[in-house]
Amino acid sequence: MCYLLQPTVKQEIYFGKACGIARFTWNWALAEWDTQYKAGLKPSGMSLKSNFNTLKQEHFPWIYEVTKYACQQPFIQLQVAFRNFFAKRASYPRFKKKGIHDSFYIGNDQVKITDNYLKLPKLPHVKMRERKKP
Repeated sequence: MCYLLQPTVKQEIYFGKACGIARFTWNWALAEWDTQYKAGLKPSGMSLKSNFNTLKQEHFPWIYEVTKYACQQPFIQLQVAFRNFFAKRASYPRFKKKGIHDSFYIGNDQVKITDNYLKLPKLPHVKMRERKKP
């Protein structure tokens, strides 16, 4: 079954912010990985996440406007991307660009579906409807 979200303008802005924060986090982590790797260190997604968490309150306070998953998941995804790269299953990870496959992750424990509404963290119920089959 497929559903279409019908967000309000405020909810669309939230989704845009969450996608932007996920993209920013990925790009920050990839740049930091490159810097550490060129310096002869062995970076990991979790060490980068720890570094980021110490910086975000002072340098990136706007990150707290959306769900915490938007800036946590990119570190895990980057770790997987590099694991695949070093195993020669994928090409070198690239920086993400705005408007190209924008997305963010939300943990299953944070999503609730009731009737025709989707409840997400820090967001009122998002209206949804079942997509009609062509």
